[in-house]
Amino acid sequence: MSKFYRIQRLPPYVFEEVNRIKATARKAGADIIDLGMGNPDLDAPQHVKDKLIETITKTRIDRYSASKGIPGLRRAQANYYARRFGVKVNPDTQVVVTLGSKEGFANMAQAITGPGDVVVVPDPSYPIHAFGFLMAGGTIRSISAEPTPNFFAQLERAIIHSIPKPIAVVVCYPSNPTALVASLDFYKDLVHFAKKHEIFILSDLAYAELYFNDEPPPSVLQVEGAMDVTVEFTSMSKTYSMAGWRMGFAVGNERLISALTRVKSYLDYGAYTPIQVAASAALNGPDDCIHEMRAIYKKRRDVMVDSFAKAGWQLPVPNASMFVWAKVPEKFADLGSLEFSKLMIEKAEVAVAPGIGFGEQGEGYVRLALVENEQRIRQAARGFKRLMDAADGSLHNVVRLAR
Repeated sequence: MSKFYRIQRLPPYVFEEVNRIKATARKAGADIIDLGMGNPDLDAPQHVKDKLIETITKTRIDRYSASKGIPGLRRAQANYYARRFGVKVNPDTQVVVTLGSKEGFANMAQAITGPGDVVVVPDPSYPIHAFGFLMAGGTIRSISAEPTPNFFAQLERAIIHSIPKPIAVVVCYPSNPTALVASLDFYKDLVHFAKKHEIFILSDLAYAELYFNDEPPPSVLQVEGAMDVTVEFTSMSKTYSMAGWRMGFAVGNERLISALTRVKSYLDYGAYTPIQVAASAALNGPDDCIHEMRAIYKKRRDVMVDSFAKAGWQLPVPNASMFVWAKVPEKFADLGSLEFSKLMIEKAEVAVAPGIGFGEQGEGYVRLALVENEQRIRQAARGFKRLMDAADGSLHNVVRLAR
């Protein structure tokens, strides 16, 4: 039998190799500290859970919901954009509720991508940014992920040398996996570029509220005229620690939102209504919980950087997101990110995400997530120290350990 078309277009999922080794180790009794997946360990705010429970007890609540989201939730998201970014959006025509930002991106890809259409995607980047379009029949052109002038130089080359011309460019700041943050000036240049070359901007802003200094990350929609060419995806997964609730949003250009809404109408009936009601309570409620979670992640970041430095691994200090994007330690650099990640599980009992899973330019790096408490992070650093000591500066020992 011939292979399925879309499956053929997908490379092996490298994270699955790491997950398999992790599961095997745990089955054998190992206490694996999982810093690999960005899966929040904190609880959702109590007032949000209370609203969910309250709503579930009502009658006629178990019916199909609204695919584009209940009106109250779309209004709540519009109000969030007004408060946080000073951006006015129409909840009826410029907001759609998605089953998480990941699914929203994939659905948008289906809505706007034809066979052979080119989309420009940063490398390294969150996998759905590229593979959503590949599964929809599109073609990916990779450029630098750093929000610098070089980004626009590469984007210009992509416009000139891609046939057909790209239909859209994807951006993600604060970035998953690199934790880079873009400035409003960068977004101004991006909107100007997109209008000049008549392409769309698809922005992933899932980590907008996880920042660790006094400068909240901006939205590209703050730029005048951005609404003409942009849709932005946000998520409640990290902001409110509601990852398993699968609740996100797309906000922006009416034409793109309309296309996404139409595709979704064929694919789903929307999230469970009580979840949408509870999500509305989160967006309309007090933001103390956001400040508390942000403080916890910042403390974890500081503990991770400090404890791993003492163990012999200098990690960069991210200004935002829930990730640390670090070079594979020099002693293990020749192994590559995937083999190093396997070695970390087997010898240090710590799971990290191999950088190659985020794109070709991710090779040589790993991503560590701030999803364990401070004690467990220090324990992970001690596990890494054991690995360093076992390698003992010898390339022979490194190769032996990897086997």
